[in-house]
Amino acid sequence: MRPALFLCPVLISLLFLLSGLTVISGCNKALCASDVSKCLLQGLCQCQPSEGNCLCCKECMLCLSSLWEECCDCVGMCNPRNYSDSPATSKSTVEELYRPIPSLFRALTEGDAPINMMVVSFPVAEELSHHENLVSFLETLDSQSHKISLPGSSSVHDDALCTVVYFDDCVSIRQCKQYCESMGGSKYRWFHNACYLVSDS
Repeated sequence: MRPALFLCPVLISLLFLLSGLTVISGCNKALCASDVSKCLLQGLCQCQPSEGNCLCCKECMLCLSSLWEECCDCVGMCNPRNYSDSPATSKSTVEELYRPIPSLFRALTEGDAPINMMVVSFPVAEELSHHENLVSFLETLDSQSHKISLPGSSSVHDDALCTVVYFDDCVSIRQCKQYCESMGGSKYRWFHNACYLVSDS
């Protein structure tokens, strides 16, 4: 009988939350409702990254899995998307994002990188020497998922690091921007065969 007493308030609050999903601009209730419910019931998406509390962000991202980019705004983890935005296409597009969420970005890029991306951190204050050129450095990598700090970055205070996330998959410009917004990044760059996002942390 006790589990039923506990479960009733949880289900009521979950139904209340799900009924409000359509109020949040950009939240796709039809796509996200079941996965969001599962993650909320497990208590994996309860923190508030916009307020600096991102202790659960990585667990929430793993729980939502491939739906993270589409559903992170349903649980308040990223800023709601504006679907009327249509960034211009060209050979390369760079855009600063309206409201970055640094705590979300840090939480999602700490530790091991998810399978579909590579995370690289390097010192902002230092120029990379010829031998440490980022492009040639990245070309020498042979495995698919990395968390890398370039030489010299360990001696620099964490506040002086620039962290870049490179996505393994080819994506459209809209998907690139969406990925970057869903991770709390401050800028993204898209070109025809790559997408990456940046945040000064």
